[in-house]
Amino acid sequence: METLLWKTLFIVNALPYLTGQKFGKHVYVQNRLSWYGAQLYCQNYYTDLSPLSTSWEKKKLRKATLGKVSGEFWIGLYKKGTYWKWSGGGYETNIVWDESQPSIDYDLFVSVCWDGCTTVAGWFGSSPLTELPFFCFSTTVMEEKMAWEEALEYCKQTHTTLTSLTSETENLLTLKEIQQDTVTDRVWIGLCFLADRWLWVDGSPLIYEAWSEGDREHQCPGRNYCGALNKNGVWENLDCEEKLSFICV
Repeated sequence: METLLWKTLFIVNALPYLTGQKFGKHVYVQNRLSWYGAQLYCQNYYTDLSPLSTSWEKKKLRKATLGKVSGEFWIGLYKKGTYWKWSGGGYETNIVWDESQPSIDYDLFVSVCWDGCTTVAGWFGSSPLTELPFFCFSTTVMEEKMAWEEALEYCKQTHTTLTSLTSETENLLTLKEIQQDTVTDRVWIGLCFLADRWLWVDGSPLIYEAWSEGDREHQCPGRNYCGALNKNGVWENLDCEEKLSFICV
């Protein structure tokens, strides 16, 4: 296994950066690699292999890629012992497999096929040595400091919008990207308080939350109507005029 990993590392490091097709937080890379190779490539050039840990994210990505991506591809899910885990952190318990998938008797790595499949579309337990295209999770940390609304407008002009964090895995992946000293201790995300509730500006449902335990202030934020992620992975509600680094997708 160690020899295989060193060989994979050599191959990935020899690969040039390849421009992929970007679909929101996810970048489709057509180059075919093993699961380990795809993981290293994503960690090298982006953040990690993509998590599709919510039904919303799965539907959103499938709709965006319709007619543009076909065939089987890697995502960041694998089986560790008796647990299914995402490469970027966090566990997965809600997987709907094809009735023939998978055996629980050996380690597996998950590939997905939605369109142009040789068999039925779905999620499959596969050998990590199989070479497939893959999706990388991608966020862009902007180190310059702006107020929340300024950051939102900047992201809309240069990328898509401020990021949403719809799962524990997305929160963990994003947390890894903001640890540099040049990034403020809190960074703006696409969370705002409007019409007596918190919502994501990109329309994602608020199905995952990471407020500090026992914190009720976020439910009635006063003038602190904008959400930020701190370097401990906790969300905070802040004055929207504070100047912070921010994350675009």
